[in-house]
Amino acid sequence: MPATKSATEILQPARNAIKAGNYEKAIELLNEADQKKSADWNNLMGYSLRKKAAPNLSEAEKFYVTALNLDANHRGALEYYGELLLLKNDLAGAEKMLARLEKACRFGCEELQDLKDSIKQYKSKKP
Repeated sequence: MPATKSATEILQPARNAIKAGNYEKAIELLNEADQKKSADWNNLMGYSLRKKAAPNLSEAEKFYVTALNLDANHRGALEYYGELLLLKNDLAGAEKMLARLEKACRFGCEELQDLKDSIKQYKSKKP
C-alpha cells in the first residue's frame, strides 16, 4: 500500500510550476490537488492568479483572505496580500499586512523585508 503524500509533497508540483513562471500550469495543478482547507494551497492559488499573464486580482484576494482565515500568521499570504493591495493602490491596507508580518516575524524574515521593500518602492513612485 503506497504511503499517503504529505501536503508539502502534494503542493510541490505547483511550486515547481510557479518557480518556472508557469502560473497557468500551477493553477491547473493546484485545482487537481484540491487542498482548499490548506493555507499554503490558498496562498499559492492567490499568488498564481495574481502573477499570471492576465492577473485576476479579485480572485487572488479571495484566496489570500481564505489563507489568512486558516492561518492568521501565514507569512507568505501576509506578504503577497500586501503586494496585491499595493497593486490596488491601497497603501493603508498593505501597511496593515506589514504590521501583522512584524508580529509574525519578531526577529525578521524574508517576507517582512520583501513587503517593506515593496512598500518603499510604491511610495517612491507616488508624488
